[in-house]
This record gives sequence, structure tokens and C-alpha cells, in this order.
Amino acid sequence: LVGGQVLVGRIKGIERPPLAPLVPTEKGVSLLIDCGANVDARPSHLVQFARMGSIYMESVMGKKNPTVGIVNIGAEEEKGNALVKETFPLLKECSDINFIARDIPYGVADVIVCEAFAGNIILKLYEGVAGGLMKKVKEGMMSSLRSKIGALLVKPALKKVLKDFDTSNHGGAPLLGLNGLVVKTHGSSKSTEICNSIIQCVTFKEQKINEKIREAIQQEVVEEKEEK
Repeated sequence: LVGGQVLVGRIKGIERPPLAPLVPTEKGVSLLIDCGANVDARPSHLVQFARMGSIYMESVMGKKNPTVGIVNIGAEEEKGNALVKETFPLLKECSDINFIARDIPYGVADVIVCEAFAGNIILKLYEGVAGGLMKKVKEGMMSSLRSKIGALLVKPALKKVLKDFDTSNHGGAPLLGLNGLVVKTHGSSKSTEICNSIIQCVTFKEQKINEKIREAIQQEVVEEKEEK
């Protein structure tokens, strides 16, 4: 985060650059923003995260009019901590954001907005559950001759499902809102994830994501001046 802001610099008007990895869901992938860069975020930061995340999902992932959800303890507007309660009505008022509210694993929201503390917990939980679940599935399949025969029959379908839930196929987590592009990957990343991260950078540049983010932020400033 410090390297990105000091060496690359923020886009004018961006308050905080968030880390935004793609996480697997029932319907494909969703963008989790922020997952570790800004622990103490303000409502205005989350609104910007939602705008940048929407631009990224539409331009890079091809999601038309992507839905946006905020991480909370329930779908009702009156629930949540002070940050969520303040942010909820702000997101509802944004005409350029398709705001909804619930169900991360089912892919209802294409963009999942939160501050970094909650986001990093969600990301680590995803990774831990995926690893633990796969270990138990393999143990069950190898437990008897019958299960081994069954495993052989379901192997092609299982490989496809596992590929859909393999986050390394989508590269790393971009740090959005900078003048350039910084993509963070795990220290344990293998060649596939590094390769896809480079492809991710090329797509980011070709789709002119920074230009679109800059335009959206400028529009936001104009709207705020008109309201005053």
C-alpha cells in the first residue's frame, strides 16, 4: 500500500486505494473490496470502493451493471456498526451504483464492499475453508474401494468445479485508485497466478480502467458541488 501510493501515486480525488481480489461464488466470481489495505475506513471511502469496483467488474470482467453489496450482519438498513449504518444510505442514493444487500457465496453481489478488517477475515476464511474442504473430500474419496471407484467416475466433473473455484486463475489483487497499476499476489503464488496477474495488468491497461475511475471521481466532485 505504501509502495503503491509513494512510488505510483493516487489518482486525484481518490481518498484511499483498496485491495480488490476476485473470490469464487456459485455464479462465478465477485470482487472483494477492500481486503487488507484500509482497516479504518470512512463511509466516503466505501462509496469510492463501490464505484471503482463497479468500473473494474464491468470493464475487466465483462459484468454489465454489476450489483454492489456491503458486508453487514443482516440485510436490514438499521443493522450493523456505525460505519455500515452511515454507508448504507449513501450507497442507496448513488445513481451510478446498482446497490443490493446479501449472500456473498451465492454471487448475488458482483462487488462486495467492506473495510479491510472484515474483508481480510472473509478472504482468509474463504481460503481456509476451501483448503480444509478439499482435504476432507480427498480423504473421503480414498477411504474405501467403492469410494475410489466413485472418485474415478466423478473426477472430470470435479476437476471442472475445482478450476472454477481456483482463484489463481484470476491473477492477484489490484490496488485500485492509483495513477498506475499495482497487483498484489501471495508470497506462495505459483507460475499460473503470476502469469494471470500479468494478463490482468494488460487487460487493465487496454480497458483504460484508470481513465474511467478518474472520470467517475471527477463526476462525483461535480455532483457534490452542485448539491452545495
